Parts: sequence; structure tokens; C-alpha cells
Amino acid sequence: MGLTIQEIRNNINNARYLYYRTRTQKFAVGAFNIDNQETLIAVARAAQKMRSPVLVEVSNGEAKAIGLDNIRDMVNNYKSEYGIEMYLNLDHGPTVEDCKKAIDAGFEFIHIDISQARHDATDEEIISKTKEVVEYAKFTGALVESELHYFGGSSNFHNEAINYDEVKKTFSTPEGAKAFVDATGVDTFAAAIGNLHGKYSVPKILDLNLLTSIRQSINCAISLHGGSGTPLHYFEDAAKIGVSKININSDMRYVFRTTLEKVLADNPNEYAIVKLMPKIYTEVQAVVEEKINAFGSTGKVFI
Repeated sequence: MGLTIQEIRNNINNARYLYYRTRTQKFAVGAFNIDNQETLIAVARAAQKMRSPVLVEVSNGEAKAIGLDNIRDMVNNYKSEYGIEMYLNLDHGPTVEDCKKAIDAGFEFIHIDISQARHDATDEEIISKTKEVVEYAKFTGALVESELHYFGGSSNFHNEAINYDEVKKTFSTPEGAKAFVDATGVDTFAAAIGNLHGKYSVPKILDLNLLTSIRQSINCAISLHGGSGTPLHYFEDAAKIGVSKININSDMRYVFRTTLEKVLADNPNEYAIVKLMPKIYTEVQAVVEEKINAFGSTGKVFI
């Protein structure tokens, strides 16, 4: 059952207040990707236990697989059932139209990422399409996130080493961040400071001095994508510097997959899949709780 426009706007007002709290209370909110109901349950249970606000997010592929309205209803239902502060984010929306559909469905947060979908997109095109989404979002008040350029990786597990000489070529700059925010009017700037999509066999290294300079150059919120596989102390420092949102996906997928494989191996004669899920819930929930603690959002719920 869809939300009324007033309910959507009320939720978004609360989402904006959440971002205000992240800045004034020096914590970051976790944005946790889901691609099934089991992962959503794990996130909801972690949020309830830790008394933490959370964002649930879906990428374009996940949104198409489940359906925008279905995802909206599921989040609404678990938010009510668990009595938690939970919002919905479109992650890496590849086109203006995809973002508009998520806005119409009542998503509180929208990430338009033209460069992720088309690595050869020009700066002018990225700015123009981002501005179009910012303008469209004014109807509901949804918070819009974007960045000027593509930065690499994927949500899988990567065995290769990280080539930081190449990664540094895609780092954000304070001047570039300010110019992009001024040109587009986005609510959130997705910074690239060593964060990469995916989980790697070596820990990621974040340039916190660069993050500090970016924070000083812009007034809007800052997000960090590609949080999986990052030593937790970076998150603690990033929240203190002024990051509002940190995305986690691959760490959860890795634990889901490996736990599922073990549960299947341990229960070769069980075909009622629902009976195999509790162990998976528990392990994914533990990952979410670990991140919530590092982000400093434990006990920061406002409902």
C-alpha cells in the first residue's frame, strides 16, 4: 500500500533531521544494501537492538528485481513492526528516469550516478542530469546525492591487490567538490578518498586529511561509498570529521553467501528454506551491528 504525499514529506522531513543530527552529534548513519527479505530482516533487527537509525538501500538491479513499490512497502512494514527509524535510498540510480520513479515511490534518499552507468559521460552531462533530479525531487523534498566522476570496484569479493596509484587518479578534490555542489545543489556529495566498491583481500586505506579538506570546502552532507573491507577506525574518524552516511554492501553479501553455503552443507536433507535462514539472519545482523558501532550511531534513534 503506497504512502500519501503528506506521509512521504513527513518521512523526508525526519530524514533531513537525521542528517542534521549526524552533523551536530558527530555520527554517521549506515546505508545497508539489501537484495532480499532476509537481509532486510537482519538490518531491521540490528537497528532495533542497537537503537540506531539506518538507511536501507537498493541499487538499480535490486530495485528492478524486487520492484520499487514492493521495497517501499517492505521497509514500511518492518519499520512499523520493529519500531525503528529506517529510511530508503536508491543507490547508484543510473538515469534520471530511474531516479524520478524512486522519488515518486516515496524514497527519502536518491543517489543519481550517471558516471557509474556510463564511464564516458561528460562533466556537463553529469551536472545537467543531476540538476534535473534535484529539481524533480523538490516535489517531495527527497535528498539527492551525486558525484562528478566514476570511482571503481564492484560489490563482489576481489582477490587482486589495490592499485592506489590508479585509485588516486579518481580522488575527489576540495575544489572539485565545491564546484560540483555549487553547480548542482545536491544535498549529499559522495567523496572518493580511497574508498572502493567491493571487498578486497587487503584492507582499504582512506585519506582522512583529504576528507577534512573536502569537509571544509562544502556545506552539504558527505557520504562514503564502498565501506566494506575498511578498518573500523577509519569510520570512527570519518564520522568525527563530518561524514553523514557510509554505504555497506559486500561485507554483508560475503557473510550471507558463506554462511548459506555452510548451512546447506550442514543440512543436506532440509528443503524447507525458511528453516535454514535463522543462522544467516544472525551472521548478517552481526555485520550490521559492527558497522553501527563504528559509525557511532548506537543509541541515536529518534522516533
